[in-house]
Amino acid sequence: MLFQSFEFLIFFPIVFILFWVLNNWNITARNLFILAASYFFYGYWDYRFLALILASSVIDYTIGIQLSQAVKLGTRKRLLIVSFLFNIGALGYCKYLNFFIENFVSTLKSIGVEQDVSSLSIILPVGISFYTFQTLSYTIDIYRKRIEPELNIITFLTFVSFFPQLVAGPIERASNLLGQFNRKSKFTHEIGSEALRQILYGLFKKVVIADNCAIYANQAFANHGELSSHYLILGAVFFAFQIYGDFSGYSDIARGVAKLLGFGLMKNFNFPYFSKNVGEFWRKWHISLSTWFRDYLYIPLGGSRDSKWVVVRNVFVVFIVSGFWHGANWTFIVWGAFHAILFIPSVFSSKKKVTNSGNSSNSFSLLDFGRMLFTFSLICFAWIFFRADSLSHAIGYISGIFSIDTFHYNGYYFKFLPILFLFIVWEWVNRDSEYGWKLVPKSKVIRWFVYLFVICTILLFRQEDNAFIYFQF
Repeated sequence: MLFQSFEFLIFFPIVFILFWVLNNWNITARNLFILAASYFFYGYWDYRFLALILASSVIDYTIGIQLSQAVKLGTRKRLLIVSFLFNIGALGYCKYLNFFIENFVSTLKSIGVEQDVSSLSIILPVGISFYTFQTLSYTIDIYRKRIEPELNIITFLTFVSFFPQLVAGPIERASNLLGQFNRKSKFTHEIGSEALRQILYGLFKKVVIADNCAIYANQAFANHGELSSHYLILGAVFFAFQIYGDFSGYSDIARGVAKLLGFGLMKNFNFPYFSKNVGEFWRKWHISLSTWFRDYLYIPLGGSRDSKWVVVRNVFVVFIVSGFWHGANWTFIVWGAFHAILFIPSVFSSKKKVTNSGNSSNSFSLLDFGRMLFTFSLICFAWIFFRADSLSHAIGYISGIFSIDTFHYNGYYFKFLPILFLFIVWEWVNRDSEYGWKLVPKSKVIRWFVYLFVICTILLFRQEDNAFIYFQF
């Protein structure tokens, strides 16, 4: 069920009304209802997906309680290993088994050994990479004695399957979200208005920006051998805004929907394309994933405490694993490794890291603009590997960009640029806001005119209901 679909337009108002009726009566009944609604939402794609998320939830719920009761360190380690093996094992089987089979067969063939091994017909459950990391962080945090286990199984199952963020994040920590299910939600007119604006802006980013940029990006990547270099550059830029509008749009809708139910989800994007270096970009892009890898992989490897070369190793491990998390294709691994290379200069730099506290600057200069433009260019170049179907596809696309040709105007690739430019200006003006919409006119007439204008724009530019890109991860 997609957020922008007619089905969700029917589903959510029913959930909203019943939720607030039950919230004022009994928290357990409310959570049980949200659990049922979340399972219905998830099972709407394929009911077979429910068995895996239920098994993952029950196993980590049980292990969490046993971890809190275990005294011996060896016992605690074994319990954590069980959680790790089940979660990563299920993720590896569903997402990566065919990748390893195909590469194993290719390796044997390269040395003259022919093997007739076919790949398996495995259905990838939607959102498995997200809820797997969410439950795994829960058991790790209990093992580290940072949180206490949840004893109410209904509460825990609801935490894992909470439908606004279930299939594409943000990847929530128990320390932020789990406790919210143990108290009554509160709703005010101000919270409701803010939530609806966030949902509306998220829909705008998905339907108007992402889905329309996808048309041009898909054309460029599908016909890269026939297009001039400047159109291939535009194709990479269009994909950059497609994936940003798609993923950050999903996060905005998810946070807005959760806010209408009285829950606060973490911020997942912080205007990443205004970053002045790649390190800053990764503090502002998919924040829930980058902080997950920081806390559960980078720091355990030693973080930044050892020599510079050990830090370089840690950076490469994190980025390559992050790339592999996105998909079972060498393109994602190369994408991750390329970002590691771009990140390395910050390891050897003596400058202090840029914080993620905000985006405003009282002394924005032409040099800052140049740094942003250079960083954005590097990010767009890296996105080519992310978008390409294979390494040969990516190399062919990049070769086309660096080919020498004459400029041929084609209005098809330029007609959406004015809208994209206005979107960038809007984001820049609102870059100090929570999600990109801080300008709210005081006049009720003007305010509603703006809302209706955005709604009409969404309806005017609406394509077919395209699934969010990160559903495949």
